[in-house]
Order: sequence, then structure tokens, then C-alpha cells
Amino acid sequence: MTTQPLATATATTATSPVLRVPPADPAVAAAYFGASLAFHADVSDVAAALASDGDPGFVLLDSRSTASWDQGHVPGAVHLPTALIAGQARELLDPAVPVVTYCWGPGCNGATRAAYALAQLGYQVKEMLGGFEYWVREGFEFETWQGRERRTADPLTAPDESEDCGC
Repeated sequence: MTTQPLATATATTATSPVLRVPPADPAVAAAYFGASLAFHADVSDVAAALASDGDPGFVLLDSRSTASWDQGHVPGAVHLPTALIAGQARELLDPAVPVVTYCWGPGCNGATRAAYALAQLGYQVKEMLGGFEYWVREGFEFETWQGRERRTADPLTAPDESEDCGC
């Protein structure tokens, strides 16, 4: 049985732009990454939960404008633009059911703003990382005002021959 040697630091790591600020203590890192998972959901995990036979245990909320919603949205999502959350969330969402928010994509913080607004109202909330952009890029079905569509998965965002990326 052969064992791999442990990675060791060298003099070059001190000048590495990646390690200029050293990694956090493992216990601090575990707390941070654990907290991150409490705030974020992956597009593939959301899709799998929605595709299951049972109740996914959350409501998916699209926080974009009506024009954006009409351009395309996740089937089964609730449409509630961020600006309307304070006035309409209680009419549309059960406070006992967690909410997962999404907006356009990773370059947009609309889902974060929506999640913040909902949390201020007492909702348990997560943000779907990647937003609608990655929903489409990973090849999941979406709805437009014209009906349902599905695009071929982008091989840079989803595995070619598997439903599971292995992460």
C-alpha cells in the first residue's frame, strides 16, 4: 500500500497571491462553510427536489420583474418581485414553509435582496446560487409566456453523460 505524501508549504507559498492571506483555521473554515450551506442552495439540488414525487419542503420564489418572468422562469416558482415582498409576501407565502429565492444569475444580487427582505419578515430563506441563468445553462426545463422550453446543457456547467456532477 502506497501513501501520498502530505502537501507541504514551500518558500514560494509565501509569495503566492492565493496564500498572501493564509487559509482560516479548519474549525473556523468548517463553521463558515457550514453557515454558507444554510444560506445557499445549488441549482441542481433545487431541480432534484422539485422533480421528486413528494413535497420539496420549500417554495421557490422568482424575485425578478414581470418582463423577466415572462421571458422565462422555473416551472412551479412563485413570482414576487423584490419591491413587492413587504406588501405581498404574507398573501402568497406560508411563513412556516422555507423559501428559496432566485433572480437572473451570479452577476445579480436580486435573489440576495429578496432573501434579505423575506428574512426581515420572519421567513426561513435560502438563495439559489446561479439563478435562472444556471437553471437554463444546466439544461433544466423552463417556462415562458409561449410555453415550456429546454436547452441543451452547457458542458461547462453540467456533466455530459451524467445527472450527477459528483460534488
